[in-house]
Amino acid sequence: MGFYREQIVPRIIDKACGGPDMTPWRDRTCAGLSGVVIELGFGSGLNITSYPPEVTLVHAIEPSKVGTSLSAERVAASPIPIEFSGLRGESLPLADASCDAALCTFTMCTIPDVDASMLELRRVLRPGAPFHFLEHGTAPDENIRRWQHRLEPLQKRLADGCHLTRDPVEIVRDAGFRIESFESSYMRGPKPWVYFTFGRATAPQ
Repeated sequence: MGFYREQIVPRIIDKACGGPDMTPWRDRTCAGLSGVVIELGFGSGLNITSYPPEVTLVHAIEPSKVGTSLSAERVAASPIPIEFSGLRGESLPLADASCDAALCTFTMCTIPDVDASMLELRRVLRPGAPFHFLEHGTAPDENIRRWQHRLEPLQKRLADGCHLTRDPVEIVRDAGFRIESFESSYMRGPKPWVYFTFGRATAPQ
């Protein structure tokens, strides 16, 4: 699975998550960010065109070399400086309280130790800093959740560890962030995969 995971999966994600239907969601998630932003799961840079002009620098955290390579043209065209600043959310090579905001899209599902990554995110964010996220996760309907649990083992094998049953709001709240608002709904597509949550939280004071 090494070649498939390292070479194929990032290209599938780039295509699957890069369609025009996703642009309004990305725009909404990035709206209001400013200053130095840390983005967990930068991927192929699909959020770049959604960054507000108030963002002055993006610390991109991304483990995939292919994902980073796929982002090259987008990074080069970005009016906002982007620095690749780490590979894993569980260990961020940034100083305490050095970031003004955080961004995470379709990443919590895959991070091996997502709880540790949220604690690291807290550490590098200044107190009261905003954290915007857009994730898929566990559905509210019992029959859909049953299918998510049945499909999750295969999903994890085919999509580099991606979980279908994580609850992003619960993950963020359990890490000590204050949930300011969130909205969840089904998008178009097979329901086990398309229950999306858009949320905004703040780092503890």
